[in-house]
Amino acid sequence: MNRSASSEYEEQPEDNLLDDTEGLCSLSPLQRLYGFAACLAAGLICMLLSLIVFVKPIKFALLFTFGNVLAIGSTAFLIGPRQQLRMMLDPVRVYATAIYAGCVLLALICALLVHSKILTMVAIICEICALIWYSLSYIPFARRVVSDLTIRLFDTEI
Repeated sequence: MNRSASSEYEEQPEDNLLDDTEGLCSLSPLQRLYGFAACLAAGLICMLLSLIVFVKPIKFALLFTFGNVLAIGSTAFLIGPRQQLRMMLDPVRVYATAIYAGCVLLALICALLVHSKILTMVAIICEICALIWYSLSYIPFARRVVSDLTIRLFDTEI
């Protein structure tokens, strides 16, 4: 093989599935809407089914947490996973995201590793509060309104 043929062979890019992730992951707007609806519906169904097993906190925590993650992940179909990650790590909501992710992890640890019903329920309550606070970060001034309202409701001064 001569040198020019060898250099032509080396210059040609290798066909690799991982190089063209944009082409593999591109969905039509209708497909994105279907993916969003299916993922959101699956998440809501898991959360509703978790109410059936409410008396068994460990099963409840697993179903509820999985449903939560599915519901939040469903928006990745609409805006894309990269944009969703950017929005979650935006300085306005980075702490809310971290607290929510920590509560999800804590609930799973309490349910799967510790097997403590009381700790699992406490972790789920924290997860619900963190989810509400995280969700409020997408509504302008919502967290400030909720904070002010909470202060007024629990203010002990007359």
